[in-house]
Amino acid sequence: MQLCVALDLPTKEENLDLVHKIKEYDIWLKVGLRSYIRDGEEFLRDIKKINPDFKIFLDLKLYDIPNTMADAAESIMGLGVDMFNVHASAGKRAMQEVMDRLKKYENRPIVLAVTALTSFNEDEFAKVYEASIAQKADQFAKDAYESGLDGVVCSAYESASIKNITNKDFMTLTPGIRPFGEDAGDQQRVADVAYAKSAYVDFIVVGRPIYKSDDPALVVEKILQSL
Repeated sequence: MQLCVALDLPTKEENLDLVHKIKEYDIWLKVGLRSYIRDGEEFLRDIKKINPDFKIFLDLKLYDIPNTMADAAESIMGLGVDMFNVHASAGKRAMQEVMDRLKKYENRPIVLAVTALTSFNEDEFAKVYEASIAQKADQFAKDAYESGLDGVVCSAYESASIKNITNKDFMTLTPGIRPFGEDAGDQQRVADVAYAKSAYVDFIVVGRPIYKSDDPALVVEKILQSL
């Protein structure tokens, strides 16, 4: 299991200050929608200047018509990131087109598909998808697996089932991890590190428990020790 730290702070400067504080660790960094829209490709370059060995997960959740998603995926190839994601609900044809477009690249990033956002509770999810989270997450994961993607974004509670219906090497990345039982905030389906380990999660994403701490490096170290 690997740790991915979410760079979700209000300004580029605050995010880079956090990166400096945790630059000695072998971890991934997640750049999400707000940070990328605000700070762009320059922000990605600034991260690599601090530590060229940092691996970057670009969390933009591509969702559009198949050709547009494939075009965007190909553009992402020029950014030097190590992982990005799409929405599985865009459908198998869209996911297959993304992967077909990336075939010509020797060192493509890891590509994941978002199943059910961890902010959903069961009632909210059912109103949108007319199915339970568990049912739909399994279906979306199977679609992504059959489309040639490397894994999915899901909560820790869906990870074990997804591994069972795909295979153990099909990656799961889980947002909303509260390593030691911290407040859930706006997330609904949160879990701690111990549960994520028991569910065979490959990547855990941790944000607020790290960047709201007085000593982010110490929290990172404790999480890595628990892994």
